[in-house]
Amino acid sequence: MPLRGRLALLAATTVALAVAACALACWFLVRAQLLGSLDDSLRDTSVSPGTVVDRVQSGQCTPPDRPAPNPFGATVQVVDTSGSSCVIVGRKLDVTDADVRVAERGRRESLHTARATNGTEYRVRTTPVAGTNLAVSVARPMAEIDESLRNLALILSLVGGAGVLGAAGAGVALARAGLRPVDRLTEAVEHIARTEDLAVRIPTDGHDEIARLSRSFNAMTEALASSRELQQQLIADAGHELRTPLTSLRTNIDLLVRSEETGRALPEEDRRELLTSVQAQMAELADLIGDLQELSRPQAAPEAEGSVQEPGAPARTEVVGLHEIAQRAVERVRPRGPRLTLTTDLAPWYVRAEPAALERSVVNLLDNAIKFSPEGGTVHTRLRDGVLTVRDQGPGVPADELPHVFDRFWRSPSARSLPGSGLGLSIVARTVRQSGGEVRLQQPADGGPGTEAVLRLPGAPTPPPTGAPG
Repeated sequence: MPLRGRLALLAATTVALAVAACALACWFLVRAQLLGSLDDSLRDTSVSPGTVVDRVQSGQCTPPDRPAPNPFGATVQVVDTSGSSCVIVGRKLDVTDADVRVAERGRRESLHTARATNGTEYRVRTTPVAGTNLAVSVARPMAEIDESLRNLALILSLVGGAGVLGAAGAGVALARAGLRPVDRLTEAVEHIARTEDLAVRIPTDGHDEIARLSRSFNAMTEALASSRELQQQLIADAGHELRTPLTSLRTNIDLLVRSEETGRALPEEDRRELLTSVQAQMAELADLIGDLQELSRPQAAPEAEGSVQEPGAPARTEVVGLHEIAQRAVERVRPRGPRLTLTTDLAPWYVRAEPAALERSVVNLLDNAIKFSPEGGTVHTRLRDGVLTVRDQGPGVPADELPHVFDRFWRSPSARSLPGSGLGLSIVARTVRQSGGEVRLQQPADGGPGTEAVLRLPGAPTPPPTGAPG
């Protein structure tokens, strides 16, 4: 059943139950009122004790097997202490224990419903006859109120049925109006699934749940569109970056192949330069592919105790010494700057991170500093209170370029002639964010030459106790 039908059925069922409860309550209340009125009428009807005694003594009290004349539809019956009865007016009624108790003077009166010999129900009031051991029962047929109750039940059924039908119709109308925003959302989702057009937006009015759902859907499509745009930009940038070393590599290899095919040997110095260029371009390609793999790797997720590392899964985080990682990174890059001075001032600081990724990030910062440092310059690495700074003595980064240094494939105009893919600082920013820290490039606070990279990670100067939770 569609949602509209279920809502209409729910509304109709709810109204039907409410109408049924109200109708039953109304019917029983009216019945009690009518029964009370009938009881009051019986109390107002009295038979004098002398009349009862005279009728019994004169033999005018009809035996139970013969009906007495009943011109007004009422019944008057005499009951004795043994439970025997005779009828003065009307038909014989069933004698109850309450009637006998009244004859025995155990009760002052009795009000109850009894059935006559012809099956008709009567409302009976029994009172004692003064000066005798008899009681007289005055009864009136229940038909006086049954007809009214039947008419009331018919009216309530008709009104209730009309109410249920009206509720079903109103439920359909309300469901159609209430689900109209959902229909718009459904149409938008179907349109996106059919055309992959992520520019679709749903109008949002109000602050109800549907409006919140629409805003969430718009935010989702906007995020998907942004992700697709970034993906396309990444592919385009990666293709552009790969094209340059591949073109140069192909040109150099073509020269070497042509030399072999024609038998015209290249001068040894030219051949050595070509091979050196090929090696450098292959190394550049390897670095670029490694950087792309690093950026495409999923972010680290919290690991469960006892879980097994699967191939391709994010590396696990652990508590490591940032000072130790920084020292290893400095030793790794030292051969890359043989004419530079690399100094360190590292205080202990322990963080939770992926050791390999964090070391690669520090290496990237140091590589960047070495690349732009002048010959004979100094690269200083300092760690204090979780703040790692790497400072070089190069030309520095213009202030208008600082906001872009961590973008993928972005390279400063002055650095485009230097080797590199423009992904190193992007990898640094990604790794630091995963570890809950922050990184930035800035001009030195003392106003000196160069650029200062500042990496901040949460942690502590001492490692956690063995076996302590992460």
